[in-house]
Amino acid sequence: MTYRQDIRFLLNDREVSLDTVGADDTVLDFLRIDRRLTGTKEGCAEGDCGACTVLVGRIDNGALRYEAVNACIRFLASLDGCHIVTIEHLVGPDGALHPVQQAMVDYHGSQCGFCTPGFVMSLYALWMENPTPTEAEVESAVQGNLCRCTGYEPIIRAALAVSRYGTPTRDFLVAQRNKIAAKLTALDDGRTVAVRRKCSRAFLPANSDDLAEILAANPGATIVAGSTDVGLWVTKMMRWISPAIFIGNLRDLKEIHLTDDALTLGAGVTYTESQQVIGEAFPHLTAFWDRIAGWQVRNMGTIGGNIANGSPIGDTPPVLIALDATITLRKGAERRHLPLEDFFIAYGKQDRDPAEFVECIAIPREPGGLHAAYKISKRRDEDISSVCAAFNLRVEESTITGARIAFGGMAATPKRASSAEAALIGQPWSEATLVAASRALTEDFTPLTDMRASSDYRMRVAQNLFRRFYLDHVDAAPAPLMHA
Repeated sequence: MTYRQDIRFLLNDREVSLDTVGADDTVLDFLRIDRRLTGTKEGCAEGDCGACTVLVGRIDNGALRYEAVNACIRFLASLDGCHIVTIEHLVGPDGALHPVQQAMVDYHGSQCGFCTPGFVMSLYALWMENPTPTEAEVESAVQGNLCRCTGYEPIIRAALAVSRYGTPTRDFLVAQRNKIAAKLTALDDGRTVAVRRKCSRAFLPANSDDLAEILAANPGATIVAGSTDVGLWVTKMMRWISPAIFIGNLRDLKEIHLTDDALTLGAGVTYTESQQVIGEAFPHLTAFWDRIAGWQVRNMGTIGGNIANGSPIGDTPPVLIALDATITLRKGAERRHLPLEDFFIAYGKQDRDPAEFVECIAIPREPGGLHAAYKISKRRDEDISSVCAAFNLRVEESTITGARIAFGGMAATPKRASSAEAALIGQPWSEATLVAASRALTEDFTPLTDMRASSDYRMRVAQNLFRRFYLDHVDAAPAPLMHA
């Protein structure tokens, strides 16, 4: 395999080529230290505050799309073939303030100003795609932006008023879209990239076949998809991640297939990319998907990454386990399939060979059934779960005939509540049945106490969710058959 030994991207209005790039070099450090673009702020260094928000444009199904992302946990190597836009590049007609900036000024959406560039970039991304958003859509767009002094009301008012100052059709970035898309297309030569800074190496495979080959030659290499977890390994834990293989650009890992029988998602599909099809296939997950992190993280984070990192508090594994999902693992040209619940062995240990990678996730679509997904956290938005629960029950003639219930945050791995499931099967559909079955959770789990919740709190919340599930579905279960 021959490699291109530089990464190429557009930074605002300039083309950049870099041949000295380490696996752990962040976009934020590159912008602030190397290019002195200090409008992008350094805040939490973990993708929570949004002060570092920038836009990253990429060709998606032939069209140029821009997304708000966190520069603090985004790695520089992942920018190959992208257009990165910082606050310094924004401009309105005749050199005036951009409409988003002017609205923030007029509606008093800034005080100290530290968070303002990040808010502006998030609202800019929203405005380009949706110039007349609802208040709920604005709130979703700024989930990942923290303001400590201004308060969100004037910011929301500003966001709702942006189109009074101009329309996206007159925006400078929209006007240049065809030109920028042509430049990005020219940068994409279809080759695998290998770059390094001293002994820190980064690979960008051109496709999943190249990924399999590189991983076979470098078993145990760090696979980086959206970097929403691995980014913190570097910024918070100072971990060495070289050699790293960046897969966020792989189109064959971003395929989505929806049939009447199943939804299959490539491991590289992000939360944002899957949001619409998830809502279509599994309506009970529509609101839950908005609870996953903030907008910037959903634009970067992948479902495959959320599974592969094996976190006991990941949001998607309990939901997918309850839906009886399976995953495909690939090693070289060989593939194997296993139920997702069997992938998690122990804390920090998964059923994955060092040369294997998660290729896709298949979720069956079974007609009927009662479904729910609950996330309990200290903050409603942009927070890690204390407890995550997913229910999948089948009720026939007022009798529970099937049950799959999974929890996150209750054990060292995402895990099914097998004793509680057994206590439900064959029992009448009633509040008393659900409450009685919830007591069996003490046989399934011995939760830990940590900074997010105590053991007692986790157990009580988990048990209370059984009652909540019944109350949410008391009118949805099929009525018993009436016999003459």
